[in-house]
Amino acid sequence: MATYLVTGAAGFIAARTAEMLLDAGHTVVGVDNLNDYYDVRVKQHRLARLTTRPNFTFVRLDIEQMAALEPLFARHRFDAVLNLAARAGVRYSIRNPHVYLTTNINGTVNILELMHRHGVQKHVMASSSSLYAGQAMPFTEDLPVNAPVSPYAASKKAAEMMAYTYHHLYQIDSSVLRFFTVYGPAGRPDMSPFRFTKWIDEGVPLELFGDGTQARDFTYVDDIARGTIAALKPLGYEIINLGGGRDPVMLTTLIEKLETLLGKKARCDRKPFHVADVKATWADITKAKRLLDWQPEVGLDEGLQRSVAWYRENKSWLKDVKL
Repeated sequence: MATYLVTGAAGFIAARTAEMLLDAGHTVVGVDNLNDYYDVRVKQHRLARLTTRPNFTFVRLDIEQMAALEPLFARHRFDAVLNLAARAGVRYSIRNPHVYLTTNINGTVNILELMHRHGVQKHVMASSSSLYAGQAMPFTEDLPVNAPVSPYAASKKAAEMMAYTYHHLYQIDSSVLRFFTVYGPAGRPDMSPFRFTKWIDEGVPLELFGDGTQARDFTYVDDIARGTIAALKPLGYEIINLGGGRDPVMLTTLIEKLETLLGKKARCDRKPFHVADVKATWADITKAKRLLDWQPEVGLDEGLQRSVAWYRENKSWLKDVKL
């Protein structure tokens, strides 16, 4: 059994990935700074599922702080690092670009440098479909993503390049995973599946940017976690899409599906389409199938059913979560 460092362990994708690693018998050291970009209660809910596990250790720290990270690498012999910590959110990155640079770039450099110093040779990193803005769909990994339209996307592009640099200089094996609109139980409150569910259920008007025809390649969190773990295999340096790989689904369709599951009709407060948003996303997952033997297993209808069931089970405290 292996020992893994998982950064951003209280985050949506990282928490589920850590849980699957623990289920497989591995040891996981999880770190997270528990920042308040969104309601910390959601992060604490995810973390509570992990901290009861005997082979899980949680350390509250920020990957921006190299001096705090270094003792972990000295204390443990990590077989790999799954660097899933990141500042996410396209619109917020425009209001506060500096924190995206310090976390997504400086934090990535800190991880890679400590891996080099301590002889850790496998690195899995979270990247984003936001890099593909303006490209032809479905998106393939060889597209020239050199025109990011938000500080978030720019910071992810820089992190990808830094991972390549450390691969070139020190032969660190890096799997760079571009995630596509991840949803599921205990999802991020700043993303549409969570927000729309809560707003529809509470009778609050939905904040809808644009006309709702923008579309996303929704991908269930368990599928993303499986793909992230599959990417621990030796690959050299590879950028790999993890997405639904199906025709993208319009936000209006997502709303209709949630209305049916909740038995309530939505009201919409329409706002102008945001200049930093991507009109549509659609992953070509041929490379993931070839290199990782991976493809998504949970369709949108089933995934939304599970998500709404989780929402109902936790409604007593979710009612107080601020969006």
